Amino acid sequence: MLGLAAAILAAVGLTLYFLSPTQGQTETQLLNLETLNRVKLTVVYDNYPYKPGLKTAWGFSCLVEADNTKILFDTGGNPEILLLNLEALGFNPEDLDLIVLSHIHGDHTGGLEAVLSRNPKVTVALPASFPENFKEQLRELGCSVVEVSSPRELCPGVGTTGVLGGMVEEQALIVRTCRGLLIVTGCAHPGVDRMVARAVEATGVKPYMVIGGFHLAGASESRILDIALNLKSLGVEAVAPCHCSGDEARKVFREVFGGGYVRAGVGLSVTVTSGGLTVVNH
Repeated sequence: MLGLAAAILAAVGLTLYFLSPTQGQTETQLLNLETLNRVKLTVVYDNYPYKPGLKTAWGFSCLVEADNTKILFDTGGNPEILLLNLEALGFNPEDLDLIVLSHIHGDHTGGLEAVLSRNPKVTVALPASFPENFKEQLRELGCSVVEVSSPRELCPGVGTTGVLGGMVEEQALIVRTCRGLLIVTGCAHPGVDRMVARAVEATGVKPYMVIGGFHLAGASESRILDIALNLKSLGVEAVAPCHCSGDEARKVFREVFGGGYVRAGVGLSVTVTSGGLTVVNH
């Protein structure tokens, strides 16, 4: 397992209905995702506080409950903090069906070892560009590894945008709810508006909510405003900027989206049903 962490660091320095890891992918693909009537998402790792009693640290991870499937999107940076927060929020790593990694950076993959120590045979979906030794170690543990290049379905109602970006290749999670797409980003290095546009293109479904890192810390107010307006024009109704979004972005998005802005941090829990978005406040 120590070799897994080394593979991450080296790269940075440079069965349910899961798809077969060897199934072919095409460059253009319309995902016919099943519509889910109830989806719950809980932020389990973030550098912004939200629920008292949980630990904050730089990085991001959230747990998505899509009907009866439990998906961990990214794993934060610190394994001990991830496990502590999961336990405090009532989640057991052994119950996970799928782990999706957005990109190779350690603040999104650092907790993976801790989760796999409790659930070594879980399915892991990651960008195909991840190091081969990293993927091989997962297979040796008993994981089923799904290598992602293009948009594809991962399990009922859930898919991926496919990999976008250049120097940092990244995927976002797509969940089709009865209100539209719930899109989860890790850092959104390729651009959060670009990733949302890809999700819409890949599914033909309007976006409803975007949550995760927006990679706008240090960006100018004008650039942040342009991206917020782009998301509005794409049809996004609710946003929850986390992690690397930055305080200025949180302010601008709150002004642009008004009641559709959700203050996010570790412990935030949101549920999407036909009635709309329910936020658990603490």
